[in-house]
Amino acid sequence: MNELDLLTADLVSIPSHEDETAAGDFIEAWLRDQTDADVTRDDVGNVLARVNAGVGESLALVGHHDVVPPAPRQLTDDGEYIVETADGRLYGRGSADMKGAVAASMLAFRDAAESASQEVVFASFVDEELGGNGVRSALEEGLSLDYAVVAEGSTNYSGPDRTDVVVAHRGRRASVLEVSGTACHASEPERGENAVYRACDAVDVVRELTFPETEVLGHTVSGSIAVTEIDGGSAWNVIPDYCEVTIDERTVPGGYADLAQTESIDGVEWVVEQDLPPMACDDADFAERVFEAAQRVHEDRGDDAPEQVTKPHATDAGWLAQEGTTCIVYGPSEPGEAHTKNESVSLDVLERCYETYRDLVEGW
Repeated sequence: MNELDLLTADLVSIPSHEDETAAGDFIEAWLRDQTDADVTRDDVGNVLARVNAGVGESLALVGHHDVVPPAPRQLTDDGEYIVETADGRLYGRGSADMKGAVAASMLAFRDAAESASQEVVFASFVDEELGGNGVRSALEEGLSLDYAVVAEGSTNYSGPDRTDVVVAHRGRRASVLEVSGTACHASEPERGENAVYRACDAVDVVRELTFPETEVLGHTVSGSIAVTEIDGGSAWNVIPDYCEVTIDERTVPGGYADLAQTESIDGVEWVVEQDLPPMACDDADFAERVFEAAQRVHEDRGDDAPEQVTKPHATDAGWLAQEGTTCIVYGPSEPGEAHTKNESVSLDVLERCYETYRDLVEGW
């Protein structure tokens, strides 16, 4: 394996689903050893490195080093992460989401940042899988980036053998309808107020809502909404006095479904539990610059041509964009790889992404 493959394997082998400290230690130590950058580690564990600090406009390569819990088959009997290579792919928890991309970004930062004439930043955040807590903490502490390439998955979105350039992605708003009623014996239902019936009326409202839609650099981004859970009632002979409805909403830049309409039903309270922001690239020139770098790399390698696309999932780019950073998403993970029991990343695609990151940084 080459240096990129070995670095990815080393990162993937470090457990970071409950505690990212060891993975952060590895990244920090590597950056201090391999670069002359100003390397910092904040109180929550985010690792940042800067070259040409304060010069011109900043470009950041962004990732995260936390992962979701591994499947049993991804662990040894001693609880260590299993890392394997086969058929040109590296397997292991976090290989696709997103330690392979972090490794490619680390190498590109080392190899190209000193050639840049403006500020270049490497950032690997914690707690992305818990709602972006790491990047949110960094932003609250004053992190300010002008431009960012967030290395989340964008490979094979428009077709095989390419890594596309994501100019927008959807957000996610998770909410519940807390529905109250009045309990009574089920033999005399007219004496109570059935919370499940009220919940069903509220679900009908949800089903009739209009999904938001917007345009980003000529690409349509459409929202969606779905009821995913209903929980109510305590016994077969009791009219329920409480029911809870869980709603998954995929939001678009500048648009939400009007879920407040559900509160027109008696006894219904709508409560938002999580709101991960969408992302829209607000600078067509930057989007084109990243796209041209990707095109050069694809052409030189003989890969199929990439396209500008949108992404259905939320990433840390949403939090960055919300605070004024112009973002693009470009990374090696393919649809259907992240969070799976057979999670893997293509080593060839990792090289493609490394070359694109390096091209961008060298020209900055």
